[in-house]
Amino acid sequence: MKKQITAGVLGMAAVAGMMTMVAMTARGGLTGTINIDGSSTVGPISMAVAEDFRSEAPEVRVTVGISGTGGGFKRFVKGDTDISDASRPIKKEEAEQAKAGGVEYIELPVGYDGISIVVNPSNYWCETLTMDDVQKIFLADSKVKTWKDLHTDWPDREIKIFAPGTDSGTFDYFKEVVAKNGSIRSDMSVSEDDNVLVKGVEGDEGAIGFFGFAYYVENKDALKIVKIDAGKGAIEPSHKTIEDGTYAPFSRPLFIYVNKASAARPEVQAFVNFYLTKGPALVEEVGYVKLPSEITDRAKANFKAMKTGTQFTDAEGKEVHGSLGKIYK
Repeated sequence: MKKQITAGVLGMAAVAGMMTMVAMTARGGLTGTINIDGSSTVGPISMAVAEDFRSEAPEVRVTVGISGTGGGFKRFVKGDTDISDASRPIKKEEAEQAKAGGVEYIELPVGYDGISIVVNPSNYWCETLTMDDVQKIFLADSKVKTWKDLHTDWPDREIKIFAPGTDSGTFDYFKEVVAKNGSIRSDMSVSEDDNVLVKGVEGDEGAIGFFGFAYYVENKDALKIVKIDAGKGAIEPSHKTIEDGTYAPFSRPLFIYVNKASAARPEVQAFVNFYLTKGPALVEEVGYVKLPSEITDRAKANFKAMKTGTQFTDAEGKEVHGSLGKIYK
């Protein structure tokens, strides 16, 4: 049965800054508390894993917070959390802050996502956007204010944009892909709670928004997906196009980062091993795309070896992009 992403769970966590507490595992007498915070995209996966982990270790309490990838890293680099959910790799400055705070971390990919661009279901004119169209809608220096400004045969209706907040890894990734070294426009309705974005697009015929694929899957009856043409034809996000990379450039890996000191605790070690073993099936139940088995095997080996640091920046601190299979060793 598909696990549901409910507005009640994620909304309260994101808006009120509250933690979703799940009492968890204790086969073999495990006890303790595991603190997780970060991405609203990865959060549903961690919640699903935490829920299933409860049957393994009911005396362990796992808390899953939703403060965005950037917000999660702000806590993680200070040692405030055991695990940070992230919808992008850790940034150079965040890695430096972790080092300064004495926090070593293990980087573990857990799934794939495809940032999904959606419009209101009553929008009859927009089926496909080119990357040039996307830039004209979202870049700060764009003169496009209405759909007619984008294409003269489209309605003269104001474009209202709903987007993740700037602490979101989804926003960071979108900005990197769309704006390059430029800026995203500021006159958008933003929220760290993706359910708020869903409701915003659902409620306005002229609206457009973007968020993780699972939120589209969960709300596809209330939204219309837009195909993206990045030069190789119009591609719709799906499990297949996200995994094989044809949904470019919006396919991306999802991560958890584990504090190495926390990983020495039996309950954290058991939880992460459970995550890497049971997670692939739960990733798909939640609505994302599971990793190829060889990538999951690498993650298991890296966790067993307590391999620290990121593989997504080079020796000069620049971000590395490309196939996960080629980068993650």
